[in-house]
Amino acid sequence: MPTTTKSPGFSDAEKAAMKARAEEMRASGRGGAKKADEAQACLDAIAAMPEEDRVLAERVHTIVAEAAPDTRPKTWYGMPAYVDADGKVVCFFKPASKFGARYATLGFNDVAALDDGEIWPTEYAVTSASPAVAETIERIVRKAVGSTD
Repeated sequence: MPTTTKSPGFSDAEKAAMKARAEEMRASGRGGAKKADEAQACLDAIAAMPEEDRVLAERVHTIVAEAAPDTRPKTWYGMPAYVDADGKVVCFFKPASKFGARYATLGFNDVAALDDGEIWPTEYAVTSASPAVAETIERIVRKAVGSTD
């Protein structure tokens, strides 16, 4: 007779992320939430972060807005995210505090044009908001949205 091992299930952080996503879906309604409401939800999510994450998230928010002005901010699983004209998440900021990680990350979904051969990174650790880091983030975001500027 096969034995089954009991899965530990989802962590509290994972449950909170799923709950946040469900609330985002409910708030968007059938016709979608107003872009201003989504943008405010993104800013509210950033403001609620612990200082170390908030400083990085604010900088990433500014860089994405400048490097990819055709994207719009919203939340995605309770995290700041930036979507294309079709409403697909291009990139997102995952604060270290969300899952008890040692660093925050800037992640990119499959709609991001980062393809480079047969393997390429889709998530980057972010530990500072230095000018060099800002320049790198700007370059990656521009590539992700297909900007040649």
